[in-house]
Amino acid sequence: MTDSTSRFGFVAFAETWNGRLAMLGFVIGLGTEILTGQGILAQIGLG
Repeated sequence: MTDSTSRFGFVAFAETWNGRLAMLGFVIGLGTEILTGQGILAQIGLG
């Protein structure tokens, strides 16, 4: 069985992984904010 569909560009596969990684980043950022007591901008020196 061969899969000849593209996995790059604006395809469902790429958009699915983009959404998953965005959710993961949001959860990590929120967890870091809860643990340190500082906002994300304050942690990187902008706030």
